[in-house]
Amino acid sequence: MAICEQLLGPKHPDTARNLNNLAALYDDQGKYAIAEPLHLRALAIREQQLGDEHPHTAQSLNNLASLYKAQRKDEQAELLWERALAISERQLGSEHRDTVLCLSNLALLYMDQGKYEQAEPLLKRTLTIYEQQLGGEHSDTATSLNNLATLYSNQGEYEQAEPLYQRVLEIRKQQLGADHPDTATSLNNLAKLYDDQGKYDEAVLLYWQALSIYEQQLGPEHPSTAICLNNLAEHYYLQGKYGQAEPLYQRALAIREQQLGSADPATALSLNNLARLYQAWDKFEQAEPLFVRALTIREQVLGLEYSDTVMSLVSLAQLYRAQGKYEQIVALYQRFLTISDQRLGSHHDLTKAIRGAYDEARKLGEGS
Repeated sequence: MAICEQLLGPKHPDTARNLNNLAALYDDQGKYAIAEPLHLRALAIREQQLGDEHPHTAQSLNNLASLYKAQRKDEQAELLWERALAISERQLGSEHRDTVLCLSNLALLYMDQGKYEQAEPLLKRTLTIYEQQLGGEHSDTATSLNNLATLYSNQGEYEQAEPLYQRVLEIRKQQLGADHPDTATSLNNLAKLYDDQGKYDEAVLLYWQALSIYEQQLGPEHPSTAICLNNLAEHYYLQGKYGQAEPLYQRALAIREQQLGSADPATALSLNNLARLYQAWDKFEQAEPLFVRALTIREQVLGLEYSDTVMSLVSLAQLYRAQGKYEQIVALYQRFLTISDQRLGSHHDLTKAIRGAYDEARKLGEGS
């Protein structure tokens, strides 16, 4: 990197390319704080040397947006992807691979934000382009089908999602083999859909097939194995089979703590799920420290205004309420009300909601 800058200068387009490549390396390692200034430098060079409308500028915008998405800075990512998409469409055309990449990335971001009406036309455009350019059996087509199926599933449109998930499964079996991890992912996705529809007998068979593939192909400690374990545990939890769900949740949590770290959002999800199981099982003493840990992680990593953090706050308050611990409820909401007031302002919807919950908790405490 240093040699390149000495030979070409700090503002040469090739310097920007090398900065981008180095940033991508740090991205892959999850070292976002190191990657971000490199992405920003690459973008600045390209804007200055190549212009705001150059495809390489759009590429830097896309890469920086991906970094922000990984850090859950969705608003910043959205603006960059929208700009990158507009540039790519104007300069490269609506069906160029860089344009399609921006389409897909922006659609998935909208989907994560619950902006389904904005996501759907982008996902459909992406699918149409892949089918025309790559064919109906290509792996990228399968991925696009899967994304559209997930959109429908998230909206409860199961009849539209099911044939898409089934088609993805068939493509992956044919193209990759019955024992490929991507095939296992399709089995897992279809099983979750069946769970959502209450088709538990069909779901459980697919979950166990997927888990077997993950364990054989990726290993028993892989994060993908943990996802499948978590979903299988959820399958049993939904049916009130807590004894079968508990060891699966525990194993998923252990894998995530070991592989992803004790402060990762996926670890927080496992903590929350296991705590919810214990609460339903009336094992409040075991549930409480898990809810507390999940809330702490989400508050620190995701931020107060993130939906998962809010859900953790509510879950812990509900646990306290089930035990008649009104003082703890009041203290909990009071702390978060102070934080929300400072960070978001007194007129923000979340601040108002917490204030309402705080006032209600105080009344309950006074009447107990």
